[in-house]
Amino acid sequence: MTKDVLKQYDKSNMFNLLAGFPLQIEDAVSVGKKAKVKLKKSVIKNIVVSGLGGSAIGGDLIRTYLAAEIKIPFLVNRHYFLPEFVNGNSLVIISSYSGDTEETISAHKEAIKRGAQVLCITSGGETERLAKKNNQSLIKIPTGYPPRAALGYAFFPLLVILGNLGLIKDRSKDIEETIAFLKKKSKRYSDLNSQTNEALSFAKTLSGKLPIVYSSADVFDSVNLRWRGQLCENSKILAFGHTLPEMNHNELVGWKVLIEQMADMMVIFLRDKGDYKRVQLRMKIMEGIVKEYASNVVNIYSEGNSLLTRMFSLIFLGDWISYYLAILNKVDPTPVKVIDYLKAELAKI
Repeated sequence: MTKDVLKQYDKSNMFNLLAGFPLQIEDAVSVGKKAKVKLKKSVIKNIVVSGLGGSAIGGDLIRTYLAAEIKIPFLVNRHYFLPEFVNGNSLVIISSYSGDTEETISAHKEAIKRGAQVLCITSGGETERLAKKNNQSLIKIPTGYPPRAALGYAFFPLLVILGNLGLIKDRSKDIEETIAFLKKKSKRYSDLNSQTNEALSFAKTLSGKLPIVYSSADVFDSVNLRWRGQLCENSKILAFGHTLPEMNHNELVGWKVLIEQMADMMVIFLRDKGDYKRVQLRMKIMEGIVKEYASNVVNIYSEGNSLLTRMFSLIFLGDWISYYLAILNKVDPTPVKVIDYLKAELAKI
């Protein structure tokens, strides 16, 4: 692969956004530290992050990353409406990169009616207008990114603020490790020599295949979701997946009849040293089962010391794989024309 090939298809320069992701995290942490929030920790009994797509995945990653520490219920809402339990004791985090996501705006208005504490994270739009009108806490993030390429801004300011509120421990050391790790990987993944660039090499292996992504359910379900979303949006291919142990009780049986279709599938196990030992055993047994049908079965292990670094090691690798696969598929990774079409059609009604 050459720079000329990248320029031919990557018209919006997604390459530079990916290469600059570690710097985005540094800026996102700074944004979180500078944010002026008007929240009362003493009354917060539950947290709901409301958003869609690239704006919601930050909430998912926060939810799974903090699952073993945070003491109050935390969920992600991807709908026009909020759960019925949301009230004045709830912290509703409205996450909309554009600020004009109609489902999120609907949930935002409902949060206002119910008297919930609201924290908005957006680059502008109606979300910013509503936040200012109702004197709500607002984290303003930079414009100009595809929402899925602004993950640093969707995740790290929230992590910093939850720490400042005393709801979680300070994560400064883990953040520093993550940034340093990703800076090293950025140099490697942006090298177009596939001999040393595992993201490019893996994309070539995945080309022409239907990816099936499996992971543990406790922490890495959100990373799994990120992988599938990036393969769909960047690479313009379908991608499916599930988590263990749940899929061992249903989906596993589906590996049987559709022999021709399964021969075009590539199974990717996202692995981490912290996976529960019984889940690790299940993955090992599963490998032997699906190898009979899939074209290839690959284990990808997280890297780093802290859980934060290990999660983002897999996220960053998946983002780059989806990028290179887009180029191999001869498509521009940035535009999502069918989503734009859907929104335009909805706007007519």
